[in-house]
Amino acid sequence: MPRLIYLVAGARPNFIKIAPLINEFQKEKIKFKLIHTSQHYDYNMSKIFFDDLGIPEPDVHLNVDSASHAVQTAKIMIEFENILIKEKPSLVVVVEDVNSILACALVAKKLFIILAYIEVGLRSFNMRMREEINRLLTDQISDFLFTTEKSARRDRY
Repeated sequence: MPRLIYLVAGARPNFIKIAPLINEFQKEKIKFKLIHTSQHYDYNMSKIFFDDLGIPEPDVHLNVDSASHAVQTAKIMIEFENILIKEKPSLVVVVEDVNSILACALVAKKLFIILAYIEVGLRSFNMRMREEINRLLTDQISDFLFTTEKSARRDRY
């Protein structure tokens, strides 16, 4: 059975970060599915980036809309778990620091699926930011950690 990678995106910053990955995966003929959590779902926050960056239509939409951080994270986890159980991929790749990323990272890890996190190590050191909490937790549970700039290296802090 060929290996399958899930690329997870749910919000504007994620779409920008996954576009180059998708381009490379397509060039190298790497089998992947794009999972859109729908954390950002309107045209100006989502579809416009797909159009502008040439990102293909997602293979799966979780259709999770705006809600409190707890409700949104829980809905994403429930929907993503259902998908992972049906078609257990070899690897889940998450990018950035939004609720979607933490939710999908937790589910993948609890189902013993290898997890890669892109944009690891960027820190605000402000624990009142939800994104900082998402970053810290996703860093801790990921199997592969990829930085996007020198300031994110762990030996710097």
